[in-house]
Amino acid sequence: MKDNQAICTSCSNENCFIKKHIHLSSMQRYIEKKHSFICKKSQQFIIEGAPIQGLYFVCKGKVKTVKTGINGREQIVRLTSNGDTVGFRGFGTSKRYLIGAYALEDTVLCNFSNEVMLEILQNVPEFTYDMMLFYAEELNKSENNVRKIAQMNVRERVIDTLLYIHRKFGQTNELINLDLSRKEIADFAGTTEEQVTRVISSLKREDLIKTVGKKIGLQQINKMKSEILEHKYI
Repeated sequence: MKDNQAICTSCSNENCFIKKHIHLSSMQRYIEKKHSFICKKSQQFIIEGAPIQGLYFVCKGKVKTVKTGINGREQIVRLTSNGDTVGFRGFGTSKRYLIGAYALEDTVLCNFSNEVMLEILQNVPEFTYDMMLFYAEELNKSENNVRKIAQMNVRERVIDTLLYIHRKFGQTNELINLDLSRKEIADFAGTTEEQVTRVISSLKREDLIKTVGKKIGLQQINKMKSEILEHKYI
């Protein structure tokens, strides 16, 4: 990991917790304590079970967070991009990270230590309130994901995953702006690589998606949404 100076005042990530609150005079002294660095593609910057070293904010890039499941298999629990927060699971209640995190491309990350984050939460009520709402929303998403995994069949889970990735990262030239292997899609959808390959082949035959190498593009989004409508697609 290479040090990098990401400047909050010139950051364009309006959804970032730090950026949202830099106009507050009480935040200025904490911003000066930030550490930023570049994490290379495929490099792990959070190890599951390691002591918590504060929160990370994605300045520029893409990240996957994972959790170890049965037989040591990693399950992708979240995909993040510019402005998103990483490492919040267990923060404040656990001394160790409950997830691991990898850069999906060369990524600029900002880190605020445990001590700095706790000071912010204790002294900047506007920040603390927004963080509380964030945790409530993440809890709601987690509960919905558990329900979907239990109720959706394999095809529906793969479609739901592709729609989520498309919604999160968008498309350029009819291809989603994220390179994920079939295994990574399987790890996110809670299925196997072989099943993902079969579903993707089926979706291609039906002209719902297109592929170029491992890149995927969604061609008939409304039809894909309609397949999982009964599960209250959001």
